[in-house]
Amino acid sequence: MQHSASPWFVDFQDVWLAYNDELRQQNHFAVEAIDLKVRQGEFIAIVGPSGCGKSTFMKLATGLKMPSMGRIMIDGQAVTGPLKISGMAFQAPSLLPWRTTVDNVLLPLEIVEPYRSQFKAKRKEYEARARALLQKVGLAGYEDKFPWQLSGGMQQRASICRALIHEPKMLLLDEPFGALDAFTREELWCILRDLWTEQKFNVILVTHDLRESVFLADTVYVMSKSPGRFVVKKAIDLPRPRDLEITYTREFSDIVHELRGHIGASRNHGTQAHTTGSPA
Repeated sequence: MQHSASPWFVDFQDVWLAYNDELRQQNHFAVEAIDLKVRQGEFIAIVGPSGCGKSTFMKLATGLKMPSMGRIMIDGQAVTGPLKISGMAFQAPSLLPWRTTVDNVLLPLEIVEPYRSQFKAKRKEYEARARALLQKVGLAGYEDKFPWQLSGGMQQRASICRALIHEPKMLLLDEPFGALDAFTREELWCILRDLWTEQKFNVILVTHDLRESVFLADTVYVMSKSPGRFVVKKAIDLPRPRDLEITYTREFSDIVHELRGHIGASRNHGTQAHTTGSPA
């Protein structure tokens, strides 16, 4: 349901954030001059050197932090506090060790309205939904196991299910596969690709992994080192659906190298803005 005529699902309008008034008076911003327009259902990735403000950007996108200047619209509404329409997953899966996998996945439905008030009455239905989602990500047979009985990759699959169980319009992923081995990581890329293809929620992925960003995203943004600002916008024109085979092609490697060059340049020079692909 669109609340306004705007074609943008996410719309950052010249957003600046200083962590407190003192830093603001010193003109010391964590992120600055962020203009970002994201279409409904678009998958974007944000890459950049450590400490460039990627996680700060995520806090703004979820309404956990309010900008010092500028304004943020999401789904046609001004962001004034924590968003209910988003799901989140982080590098550490943070599953509750005393709850089974399926009970961990159900957690948002116990907390977030409109599900919370119906939870007891609809528990069977919600549990069936959680089990179906767990099967979809390859966790059939593990639904009633505890987190300590799962590998790191399995825990991360469960935490993505937990982020999606309340059918959010937007999924925010902060380095979700960073701690996993290469094979597990690539398996999870494909799972995320399939869930997104099927449900077409918006995704904002923060990652250090350039291959991951190019494989998954429609558009990749490069952030400069602190103060973070977007210095490159790169439209990824590889056809979909993308298979892992594409990661071995010349065109894929060329995009990864191009982005690596931009990150190197932003590390050295700070804030020269470039756009490649379509203008912002």
